[in-house]
Amino acid sequence: MIQFTKMQGLGNDYLYVYGEPEHPAELSRKLSDRHFGAGSDGMIWISPSAVADFRMRIFNADGSEARMCGNGIRCVGKYVYDKGYTRKTRLEIETLSGIRTLELHVADGQVDAVTVDMGTAAAEPERQLLVDGEPVTVLPVSVGNPHAVLFVADIGEAPLTTLGPKLERHEFFPDGVNVEFVQVLGPRQLRMRVWERGSGVTMACGTGACAAAAAAVSRGFCPTGEPVAVVLDGGTLEIRVNPDRTVTMTGPAVTVYEGQAALP
Repeated sequence: MIQFTKMQGLGNDYLYVYGEPEHPAELSRKLSDRHFGAGSDGMIWISPSAVADFRMRIFNADGSEARMCGNGIRCVGKYVYDKGYTRKTRLEIETLSGIRTLELHVADGQVDAVTVDMGTAAAEPERQLLVDGEPVTVLPVSVGNPHAVLFVADIGEAPLTTLGPKLERHEFFPDGVNVEFVQVLGPRQLRMRVWERGSGVTMACGTGACAAAAAAVSRGFCPTGEPVAVVLDGGTLEIRVNPDRTVTMTGPAVTVYEGQAALP
């Protein structure tokens, strides 16, 4: 049997395990299935690190490995603190995108929110891609993982489930891409929906929110160095894009339940 903790950040839910098995991708596919497994957007495996306080590996629901997950890393901070693996409230976490620093916000002995230094968000110039013979304008952004941001007039009309998967697999993004549809509600507020690479529609994406804010700053829609509220299906994240293009993200981390499953 394998012991896991289901956690979520704004509805972006993962199964968390301390320790790393022999076949993490296979387990992620099995346990993430929402009909035959526990149901999640993927699995996150936590282990000791030689270069940071802890190491995290992220596997999407389809078994592909992700480089970074903003909502997921907040829950890693809550997991290791609440379970007593550390008493530190400032942590360094090793990821495939490099080391990320967490500031844990503790209330009544447990973590309820986390601020993450997300590193640099590199927004590129807008690109026009052909999808089914039609031009689509996207703004590529890297936040340690790849994103394609599209600004729309009405988020309710955004072609999330039709255009999202086509852009995810577009030849311009040979490794696939996360796709964010963004409506500018004001200079300090964005509304975003996301099609995540390897997972499809999710309630929230932390790196996607950072990418959306970085794209909005690069386009002049939002100010540099000030908090921007990014409203997702699962709730709101506070994103700050600094003049040097580094980004911080603050949001909740919640434990849903503890469980166990039979190994395949």
